[in-house]
Amino acid sequence: MRKIVKTTSLAIVAALAAPAVWAECSPDYTGVEITATTQTGPYIASALQNAAKGWEAKTCGTVKVVEFPLSELYPKIVTTLASGDDAFDVIAFAPAWAPDFTPYLSEMPASYQEGEDWEDIAPVYRESLMVWNGKVLSQTMDGDVHTYSYRIDLFEDEANQAGFKEKYGYDLAIPATWKEYLDIAEYFQTNIDGVWGTAEAFRRGGQQFWFLFSHAAAYTSHPDFPGSMFFDPDTMDAQVNNPGWVKGLEEYIRASQLAPPSALNFSFGEVNAAFAGGQVAQSIGWGDTGVIGADPEQSKVAGSVGSAVLPSAREVYNYKTGEWDEYDDVLNTPFMAFGGWQAAVPQTSKKQDAAWDFISYLSSPEVSGEATVTAGTGVNPYRISHTTNTERWSSIFSEREAREYLGAQQASVTADNVALDMRLPAYFSYTEILEIELSKALAGDVTPQEALDTVAAGWNELTDDLGRDEQLAAYRASMGLD
Repeated sequence: MRKIVKTTSLAIVAALAAPAVWAECSPDYTGVEITATTQTGPYIASALQNAAKGWEAKTCGTVKVVEFPLSELYPKIVTTLASGDDAFDVIAFAPAWAPDFTPYLSEMPASYQEGEDWEDIAPVYRESLMVWNGKVLSQTMDGDVHTYSYRIDLFEDEANQAGFKEKYGYDLAIPATWKEYLDIAEYFQTNIDGVWGTAEAFRRGGQQFWFLFSHAAAYTSHPDFPGSMFFDPDTMDAQVNNPGWVKGLEEYIRASQLAPPSALNFSFGEVNAAFAGGQVAQSIGWGDTGVIGADPEQSKVAGSVGSAVLPSAREVYNYKTGEWDEYDDVLNTPFMAFGGWQAAVPQTSKKQDAAWDFISYLSSPEVSGEATVTAGTGVNPYRISHTTNTERWSSIFSEREAREYLGAQQASVTADNVALDMRLPAYFSYTEILEIELSKALAGDVTPQEALDTVAAGWNELTDDLGRDEQLAAYRASMGLD
């Protein structure tokens, strides 16, 4: 779903793939060919292909990677699974599709669910995104969480620090709250020629809804009521028009007014270009922004790329009481936007042992760690070890950039109140209803409350059409509530 360009570590990849590394087939899968499918590369597909070379050398088996355009991947997989076809031994898929796929997936063997490598997977993946109704049915092979990027040079400029404090009454620093984020955006847009306040995705069909979700999570992901951000987990009534969502949308709209003039046409690709091009002081998005911004071949701000967790809030809406709950400290609420590609083995596969062994190799600390810093794989950190091996990241970042980038990634995926993305049957029908109204609100044609009231009505109607009980069961499973 995302576009990622990273520094190539071809020498290391080649070393992992070299047949000479392995003295014998271990385990021996001589004569066994497994078929893995995912979206058309290079993103994610190249990670499978690179791992396949190493696994083939290690086990003497073979891996055939079959690619489909993203628009065709879901129907190809779901049709194959529902028909009982054994065409695919490994499927790599978007987490939003999990509700439709999980009835057909085999459970990860228990031997892979223990030991240091297992514990190394960040808990939000190991305990939530890989689990469905208490069973581990997939393996995360890519991490996805929204974080914050900023220009170190602009933030540490003495004139900017003095000017900001004079106007807003507090120090210019990494924003802890969304209000501070908007203050910073306003300051730079108003005071620095050629620099706009921020960049986010605002284009319909350009991943805009994930950026709204990141704003809204701070006000709607209540720590006492997990899984209640999108729907009431007892009734499946939409929560998308409550005061927390309205506040999130109001601030998302304000951010669009503090972005470059063409920002309403921004997808995530344009966000990265604006940040790396030095057009904006800050941005939010996936980890790709920091990596691209730090690359001198693609960026005008290399060496000045700072990273942090998303801004958040000291108040969160309580949907049970209809009141705002206040906190003494900012409640750190990162959002798991998209949630990271998953790899799984269909029950119909006749080569399940080999397929799970390949997934274990693909996601091992060493192989997946190299994927996170290899150009074009599209793999972001999802293991704790991905964020602690600063030497591996030295090919991309300066010491400070690496420390902040990896710190932001780790703090986000290990946060106590990290918010999960919505995963439901007909996921994109829900987000399409949202995007239609988001575009109207961004254009000023309707108020945030009017837009979200329409979305809530549309979501509730869609839920009834699909079967409220079935959707409720899927929603609760996706949020780990059952």
